Amino acid sequence: MSTRALDAPVAYLARPYRPVLVAGTLAELTGPTHGLVELPLRLWWNPQRAFDLGEHTMLLWMYENVLREAVRIDELRAHIDGGTLVRVWPELNLPRGVRAAWEARHPALRRAGRP
Repeated sequence: MSTRALDAPVAYLARPYRPVLVAGTLAELTGPTHGLVELPLRLWWNPQRAFDLGEHTMLLWMYENVLREAVRIDELRAHIDGGTLVRVWPELNLPRGVRAAWEARHPALRRAGRP
């Protein structure tokens, strides 16, 4: 194996051919923490795109979709709240690549996921 292959950055995938987008800091994630949130069609292609963040399962569902589908940092900033993300992190059902990428960048999430 060449040295160049060993030095290549690890690419995390949300799904085949879709790299995971990770925010630089959790503090920059200032999305809503309550109320109804309607995701754009690009993030959620269901006719019913509104999520009531007061319902815990809907909040989890929205976060899972945004973390998996976001391709622009503004999508993360607009829909995810950093403090809420840390709080619900252990409950999120995420692809292995999404979880690994976020935990590699943000140790607070890795610690939140431990019992």
